[in-house]
Amino acid sequence: MTTTAATTPCERIPLPPRTPLRGRLAVVSVMLGIFSIVTAEILPIGLLTSIGSDFAVSDGAAGLMMTMPGLLAAVSAPLVTVATARADRRVMLCAFMLLLALADFLTAAATDYRLVLVARVMVGVTIGGFWSIGAGLAGRLVRPASAGRATAVIFSAVPLGSVLGVPTGTFIGGLAGWRTAFMVMGVLSVGVLALMLLVVPPLPPARVTRASLLRTVLDRPGTRFALVLTFLVVLSHFATYTYVTPFLERVTHAVPALITVFLLVYGAAGIVGNFAGGALVTRRPRAAVCLAAGLIAAATALLPVLGRWYAGAVALLAVWGVAYGAVPVCSQTWFARAAPEAPEAASVLFTASFQATFALGALAGGAVLDHVSVSAVMLLGGAVAALAVAVVVVAGTGSGRRRVRGQRA
Repeated sequence: MTTTAATTPCERIPLPPRTPLRGRLAVVSVMLGIFSIVTAEILPIGLLTSIGSDFAVSDGAAGLMMTMPGLLAAVSAPLVTVATARADRRVMLCAFMLLLALADFLTAAATDYRLVLVARVMVGVTIGGFWSIGAGLAGRLVRPASAGRATAVIFSAVPLGSVLGVPTGTFIGGLAGWRTAFMVMGVLSVGVLALMLLVVPPLPPARVTRASLLRTVLDRPGTRFALVLTFLVVLSHFATYTYVTPFLERVTHAVPALITVFLLVYGAAGIVGNFAGGALVTRRPRAAVCLAAGLIAAATALLPVLGRWYAGAVALLAVWGVAYGAVPVCSQTWFARAAPEAPEAASVLFTASFQATFALGALAGGAVLDHVSVSAVMLLGGAVAALAVAVVVVAGTGSGRRRVRGQRA
């Protein structure tokens, strides 16, 4: 039996044959692609002040390097999914890796801050497009029995970007200049592109996702609740973490080498949080979100007080890392629970909302930093995270009351 695009939002297309070795190598290449993207996206956090001083812009204005990719990723995620519905996924993945390499090289060669922002727009398009396509490919690259492990390998690139990518890039930037750090990222992206061309098989789309399906999923109460949670927690995190380097420089008075160590501790804690959050959210989703948001609230609110000392700063960054490490998997789980029959649509909405809030958080934090202080950024971020905890508690209480009334009836 066949279906037509006019009658169904998703049209099935035959999958290409898989071979075990090539499939495993293809999974690794996708993981490395996401690692490159995550690192390129958040690398300016560790190099913010040096880039800003080079172009004579404020730290808040330099924060636009974080805002631009998020905004473009939020827009490109649904647009790319719909516009390239029938394009070979291998071709699209390679095209986005080429775009990322060009963006890195343009940043390294930029003589004007506006060129840096153009490059960051290119990074944003890459994020939205690559994530929308690559995040759900594990089941097509390996045999069904290995799909779970393959998915874990692909998503391990997110915390690894914080653990290895950003501290290494920050170290290279401190040693040889921030332009060298972006040049190295460009070379890495070219290497990943070459690997993909060698090992990723042709991938005609398994499903053709229509805009109507995205609208249907977006209209569900569960999706809207996931949007609220994502907005509050991610806004809190990126309004503060984007400017953690200025905080460590001005309040903790840490030297660049020590800041690299602090960021490494944060990233390592993020890996712990990623796996702990993934284990908890499947059993107790509300508790997982509350715990993550509560720890972010505590860590950011206490930084202006305890972060004046090295020990206090590194301890709070470790707590913060564990907490935020759980956030992406918790948020994505809430979206997936809202649309279990449409995982790609749920993934697109998760990516778009996450990236849009990422951008807004960086923008809001930059405004507070320029007009008040870096400590005020941390305090306000903590208040927003605390609000997320309150929303989850109130929503859970309301659900409990509705269940009790239903049982009595």
